Amino acid sequence: MEPEYSRVVEAASAALSAMRAGVEEPAVPADAARDVMLLLFHECSAMVSSLGSGGTAPVKMQVFDNAGNEVPIDEADPPVRTAVRVLLAEVHGDSEAARAHIEIALASAAPEEMDTLMVQALRWTMRLSAECRNRGLSIAEWITTALY
Repeated sequence: MEPEYSRVVEAASAALSAMRAGVEEPAVPADAARDVMLLLFHECSAMVSSLGSGGTAPVKMQVFDNAGNEVPIDEADPPVRTAVRVLLAEVHGDSEAARAHIEIALASAAPEEMDTLMVQALRWTMRLSAECRNRGLSIAEWITTALY
């Protein structure tokens, strides 16, 4: 395993473990944030694909406001819109578009918006891995180690 990839996996694993332990906004080293998000969204994409082809029910993306009401993506908070767009780009095999969405967010978003984007990626990773596990579908080994 390459040292850089190993460093990113370690940071993502630590954040997932912390979230599993109840930390609402786990710290990720600033110099690894972009790569951790890309890794998480990549893994989420793989799990969405597994659930869509190996599951018994289709995968549906929903966006909710603070009151719990479903809203169209264009009415969601900016970090949530970014998260959905990054995931959709990954699901459709366009990792460059996913990277571009994250780069734009890093260049223009406020720090708290980037924190929200990271938390969204972590939450989706946790939820999707739980669903894959429930259905007997594969999950990346490092995610299994961090969460189960």
